[in-house]
Amino acid sequence: MTYLRRRLGLFLVTLWAALTINFALPRLMPGNEAQAVLATLHGVNPAALHALEIEFGVNVHQNIILTYLQYLGNCFTGQLGVDHYGIPVVTALLQALPWTLGLVGIATVLAFLIGTLVGILTAWRRGGRMDAFLPPLLFIVSSFPIFFMGLVLILIFGVMLNWLPIGGNYSLDATPSLSLPFIGDVITHAILPGATLVVVTAGLWIFSMRNNMITTLAEDYVKMGRAKGLAPWRIMLDYAARNAILPNLTGFAMQLGFVLGGAILVEYTFSYPGLGYLFYTSTTLHDLPMMQGLFLFYTMAVLVCVLAADLVTALVDPRTRDA
Repeated sequence: MTYLRRRLGLFLVTLWAALTINFALPRLMPGNEAQAVLATLHGVNPAALHALEIEFGVNVHQNIILTYLQYLGNCFTGQLGVDHYGIPVVTALLQALPWTLGLVGIATVLAFLIGTLVGILTAWRRGGRMDAFLPPLLFIVSSFPIFFMGLVLILIFGVMLNWLPIGGNYSLDATPSLSLPFIGDVITHAILPGATLVVVTAGLWIFSMRNNMITTLAEDYVKMGRAKGLAPWRIMLDYAARNAILPNLTGFAMQLGFVLGGAILVEYTFSYPGLGYLFYTSTTLHDLPMMQGLFLFYTMAVLVCVLAADLVTALVDPRTRDA
């Protein structure tokens, strides 16, 4: 319970700090949300500016402490304001979230699983053919910019071979439904961006897991397991892999939290309407309420994932509870 209280306390303090920064940054910048909207227009009278300030909840004459308390209350009740189109920020986030979870979330989990499994096998058979070929190849591929790999896959599979669509989340003539044809169309559109993420990120997990496994295989308890005559698969999984994967759990949780914010370059390259593409459009439009809402969502995603990873690590390795 002490470990859980410490982690929850750190979670709440970090969340409060992030909310405070999110509140302060826009107010340290010149202008406000309403003036950012009017900057794209011409000949707007002061009455229109006042109406927009009311719509965005901007009141330059309000006490800063009261404004801060009201802001905290709005964050905890989900009242994040409206974007430049008059759509509530929460509504826009909820519309884009499933696409990011379905594409980037699944691709990241697959990359982690593939990288972890290959890292375990290459470390266990160190010096073999797989160890000599696969990790260096994927490491070289992972050094490519993610948008470059996406463009390569578009050129090969979308243009030259014409096997897969090159953008969007489903065909323009498709009707959204739970039917098998529509689900298949969505999966088809997600193959290229998903493959881009898996190919670029799997190599990093392979090297990380391989190095952890090599270090763990030299520990005394692994040698003891071999001396007892235990089955090789049990030594590899229960003794070595179980302990070698612990450092990767927190890193995976942090990456998964950032992924929930959306892989901006991937979604922009493939015109995929997730949170990353939403962040890109809000930045180009100077949509401060949407950017604030996305920043808050990113922060919550990372904190929740890291907290979950800490709890899982404590369950797998009780020694960490005393840290």
